[in-house]
Amino acid sequence: QVQLVESGGGLVQAGGSLRLSCAASGFNFRFVNMGWFRQAPGKEREFVAAISWSPGTTYYADSVKGRFTISRDNAENTVLLQMNSLKPEDTANYYCASNPNPFSDHPIRYDYWGQGTQVTVSS
Repeated sequence: QVQLVESGGGLVQAGGSLRLSCAASGFNFRFVNMGWFRQAPGKEREFVAAISWSPGTTYYADSVKGRFTISRDNAENTVLLQMNSLKPEDTANYYCASNPNPFSDHPIRYDYWGQGTQVTVSS
């Protein structure tokens, strides 16, 4: 069955960095677009970044552009999110998700989700 397992979250001071990883299994990863979303308490789930299956075109929310980098390793069935210059407002539970459709920043277009990994940025 399809599984998406995130890791790499934690507590970091403002200005620090974290790298999130999402291990995928149970589907043909190399032909599927992937995305990262986040959700803070009391807020809606919001788009963070996405990467196409080929040629690896990337998309970012304006709030993270220039600070976050999404990448994928098709040999390892992994999608990464490098987060630099973290801010307290980046605090949220971060989810990776698979998207069998053309690029979208809307959660409804994504079919499978991981369980999330918590990122907390202290000021």
